[in-house]
Amino acid sequence: MGSSEETTFASSPDMEKFLCALLLDSTQPISERFRALFSLRNLKGPGPRDTLILATRDCSNLLAHEAAFALGQMQDVEAIPALASVLNDLSLHPIVRHEAAEALGAIGLDDNVPLLKNSLDVDPAEEVRETCELALKRIEHLKDAGNSDVSSADDISPFKSVDPAAPAASCSSVDQLRKVLLDEEKGMYERYGALFALRNDGGNEAVAAIIDSLGSKSALLRHEVAYVLGQLQDKAASAALSNILRDANEHPMVRHEAAEALGSIADDQSVALLEEFAADPEPLVSQSCQVALSMLEFERAGKSFEFLFVRTPLVH
Repeated sequence: MGSSEETTFASSPDMEKFLCALLLDSTQPISERFRALFSLRNLKGPGPRDTLILATRDCSNLLAHEAAFALGQMQDVEAIPALASVLNDLSLHPIVRHEAAEALGAIGLDDNVPLLKNSLDVDPAEEVRETCELALKRIEHLKDAGNSDVSSADDISPFKSVDPAAPAASCSSVDQLRKVLLDEEKGMYERYGALFALRNDGGNEAVAAIIDSLGSKSALLRHEVAYVLGQLQDKAASAALSNILRDANEHPMVRHEAAEALGSIADDQSVALLEEFAADPEPLVSQSCQVALSMLEFERAGKSFEFLFVRTPLVH
């Protein structure tokens, strides 16, 4: 979504209680629960954190994975035991376990290394194992850089997100970055680094390279590419993202990110497609479309989707 007005609601114990109850109320529309989730992500303290932790076990895999993502973006070390429990619970959807692994990498502590190494060895889902590999490399990068302060401003991208990999060196050309991103033999961390460097460049050639990488063999990389295209909000990506959303054989986590990205681009064709797939039989897809449409409705009305003082929305 693009930027929207900051809401005038202020945080208070009653507001926090309302948001916590709304997030956990499965009878409420998924878009309303996401409004609560995004608002709680902007708060600190045990109440919001513990509610988000409970939400990682929600019956909606979309909401559960977003709660894990939020905990990682908040970089709250108190959430580590719960995130480890989610990562180790093979009864949970792979997209939720993946997000727990990414969150452990985002928090970035050495103590998370054994947890991630274990899942790297035993998790049956490739996308989860690849995420563990990424998270381990990120923690290693932080250690090598002498940056173990998880709250460091250097850890935040220009898009206000805690990314799963550091962008490649700024001296690399777009063509060099493109080659790395499209090289199936390269490690996932290196390819992610190229992706984020291209995103930060943001020029037409960089965007074209990112779009081309939607053909990657890795569902994990494809889903991150779609997420990045949503951050860039470049209409040049609409056709490729639309094709992904339409493809019932594509991994649901990739289709979900394509839906969110189309909501960010928000041209007429994208909105029409979101309306069509809001009834998709795959809940990750249908709910993503519903949330994207709701966010767009608030934005067009000049209102914030969140209840509380929000910065740029981070949706994963």
